[in-house]
Amino acid sequence: MMCIKPQGKLCRSIWKGLILGTLLTSFLILLYSYTMPPLTLSSTGNPVFDCFSSSIQESSNPAKNSSSFFTQSCRPRQNLMFLKTHKTGSSTILNILFRYGQKHHLRFAFPRGRNDFEYPSYFQRSQVEGYRPDICYNIICNHMRYQHSEVRPLLPQDAVFVTVLRDPALLFESSFQYFARVVPLTWTIPGSGSKQKMDTFLQSPLSYYDSSGYNAHYLHNLLMFDLGYDNELDAKNPKVKLILKELDERFHLVMLMEYFDESLLLLKDLLCWELEDIFYFKLNARKNTYGSRLGPEMHLMAQNWNALDTLIYNHFNSTFWKKVEEYGVERMKQDVLHLQRKNELLIQECIAGGGPVDANKIKESGLQPWQPIGENVILGYNLKKNISKQHRQLCRNMLTPEIQYMSQLGADLWLTQLWASIRAFFKW
Repeated sequence: MMCIKPQGKLCRSIWKGLILGTLLTSFLILLYSYTMPPLTLSSTGNPVFDCFSSSIQESSNPAKNSSSFFTQSCRPRQNLMFLKTHKTGSSTILNILFRYGQKHHLRFAFPRGRNDFEYPSYFQRSQVEGYRPDICYNIICNHMRYQHSEVRPLLPQDAVFVTVLRDPALLFESSFQYFARVVPLTWTIPGSGSKQKMDTFLQSPLSYYDSSGYNAHYLHNLLMFDLGYDNELDAKNPKVKLILKELDERFHLVMLMEYFDESLLLLKDLLCWELEDIFYFKLNARKNTYGSRLGPEMHLMAQNWNALDTLIYNHFNSTFWKKVEEYGVERMKQDVLHLQRKNELLIQECIAGGGPVDANKIKESGLQPWQPIGENVILGYNLKKNISKQHRQLCRNMLTPEIQYMSQLGADLWLTQLWASIRAFFKW
């Protein structure tokens, strides 16, 4: 990429930093490979079990049969694939799954050396820490670019498949703001801030977008990309209908970020869990995000630019409310209020100051969330000092960010930790 005035100095500085960081990372990876023993099995210490030994067989169409969980007595289901999509509240859901898995001594399929499965590459079984063909897992939930043929053999036949979506315009807005610094395509867009740059981009996307550009997928149909499909497909292509049908057949439940509490209650009933299993605090929230800054015109432009994501979202918005009807509309209203009351009581018991704070005000390093490159905008929490013995561990677990929690569960995050050290050294 050419560096031109007046941004030339900044551009050269960025490239020097990237090159130096790459060389240093490569050296340390090489050093690590010579000094560390072979990786061992991760996570929970549970005995290995056969993925095909489950007495409950997978239905041919899980989405159609999921309503039976709302009306029949059931036993807790502990085998779960959660496709963690970007900027959809998925970090909060991840904390719920970590807590449940820890409580019940379940086996997680964790990434090897890092906190995602080599995203944005397609998921491969070999990316799982300690993978062997004879190993089966209870829960897979870290970021990946989904590939069903590679995921399916890792889980028992009765596994539940779940993901979460978000209004594509709001998702684009959040993704643009969060990832702009790691998408070189955005660097040349005129404007003094992310909002101004985003508006300029939406008015003429093809002037600033190249599908082959580094990290370009963050700027176009990100849901489609995370789900494992071609995010550059024409929205009118007949393949889109087949994709929607395939997603219907693969996922028991597709949650919606805009209806987070309702989604969690559907998940609770689908899995036959207890209400306390889905208590949550909002994690990975960004500072100064009090609603969308997209006006109606820009909102429509963002939806049109992300037309594939819009088709997927509209389809599953429809199926979502059918599930709510099966659950019971009045019952759902009452249960949402009950869940919110319980969460509010835990906020009062657990969180110092009653809410999130800037990262530089978080007193414990173990509660510091991961920050995007060059920014310090992700909020976190401080733990109250005088918490009842009954809730002390629950409060800490609910406030623990993803990377720290994975380490507690036994994941080997040496590469993520190495990258964190490099960033700290260069103050990125």
